[in-house]
Amino acid sequence: MTTPLTCRNYIAGQWVNAASRSTLESRNPADRRELVATFPRSAAIDVDTAVAAARKAYRTWRLLPAPARAEYVFRVGELLQKYKEELAQLMSREMGKSLTEARGDVQEGIDCAFYNAGEGRRLFGQTTPSEMPNKFAMTVRTPVGVCALITPWNFPIAIPCWKALPALVCGNTVVFKPAEDTPACATKLIEIFVEAGLPEGVINLVHGVGEEVGKALVEHPDVDLVSFTGSSETGAFVASTCGQTHKRVCLEMGGKNAQIVMEDADLELALDGAVWGAFGTTGQRCTATSRLILHRDIKEKFTAMLKERTNKLRLGAGTDPKTDIGPVINERQLQRVSQYLDIAREEGAKVLIGGEIVTEAELEHGYFFEPTILDEVTPEMRVAREEIFGPVVAIIAVNSFEEAIAILNNTPYGLSSSIYTRDINRAFVAMRDIEAGITYINGPTIGAEVHLPFGGVKQTGNGHREAGTAALDVFTEWKTVYVDFSGSLQRAQIDNRS
Repeated sequence: MTTPLTCRNYIAGQWVNAASRSTLESRNPADRRELVATFPRSAAIDVDTAVAAARKAYRTWRLLPAPARAEYVFRVGELLQKYKEELAQLMSREMGKSLTEARGDVQEGIDCAFYNAGEGRRLFGQTTPSEMPNKFAMTVRTPVGVCALITPWNFPIAIPCWKALPALVCGNTVVFKPAEDTPACATKLIEIFVEAGLPEGVINLVHGVGEEVGKALVEHPDVDLVSFTGSSETGAFVASTCGQTHKRVCLEMGGKNAQIVMEDADLELALDGAVWGAFGTTGQRCTATSRLILHRDIKEKFTAMLKERTNKLRLGAGTDPKTDIGPVINERQLQRVSQYLDIAREEGAKVLIGGEIVTEAELEHGYFFEPTILDEVTPEMRVAREEIFGPVVAIIAVNSFEEAIAILNNTPYGLSSSIYTRDINRAFVAMRDIEAGITYINGPTIGAEVHLPFGGVKQTGNGHREAGTAALDVFTEWKTVYVDFSGSLQRAQIDNRS
């Protein structure tokens, strides 16, 4: 047990308490007896102050040349390297993921910082010929304004970096609302931004509950853009509200990702992918493998291999180097996973292993759920269509490649997908026909890289993408510029030709 941290909001260059001085607690999900941090329970008045600070700072920040803005982002990357282990240890205690995964989370933030720092010397527009003589035409990128960033707990460093770093390079200012399960990670991240020297008001942190702080941000008239990562249900509210107030909105929401294993696959390789995809981060990733679509010719063999490997996985605190699977994030999520197992049984699915809340004495103070394999699942079952967000994978048997693709597509979501096959023709058909924003060939459904677009289709997103150059389209507006040096009136879109 360590001394609890006292987190505060960061507004206009100052660390401050919520106006109400109310606080909440963040506890270690592997051992809820450990208080990791206290943090402000902010309200609309705190959001008002933060947005006003961001609006004021925007006037000057947007005028700073993009290469100069990028230098701040580069320093953030250097500081993330410096504090990588400290952040990983804190993350593992606060949200439960293993130290190996926590270090990877921070590394993703580092990669994102250096990548976006490079964009400060690009931010390319276009030049194009005008249809008229002595006239020049081009496009340039301009910032959007004040950006509200609402992030989840499962990647408490990587996802805020995905959003904040391109937003800042593009000339926007930020109000950051982190998940209430990971306030300490968010606070340490903002301390790094402060140490990097960002001017006051350029980045602001407001802790609190989503229904209070998040809602106030989404509804605020001086917020120009909302970038939200979370559930599809909450995303629908965000999209509806932003639509009514004409805000730009970027949504990254749920997934019900599947890995197909065909009869010609390398089964050992597919097994590695299935275990990592299903149980990495305790299944608490929007890209987690929650469905395994197995060709009947290899289903029995592959299922036996999966059971054997899963039985060897060790549960425990993420800070323990021997741990394979950590806790789920909180009591509410633990009960949600358990309820889905009740639903699975009622629907006729067979629990091959797992399926229960862990009650062993050494883990009784944490939120642990057994790694679970469901068999005899049909595509219509709720456990085959709804996001569980826990260490649960459902096996669905198919007779053909075409059936596998059809079942993979048969959900409301479309984030990540995977197929294991040695048939190059099947691989290319899968790339064409799978309805998902991300497709892996002979790789698991998790493993995004920061220089490539991230996001999905259907109820997973609203058409935008995070990461890569696609993020620039979220955080900038296009402006078209014409320069007429003819010295006379030229009328575009009028038939001037004889």
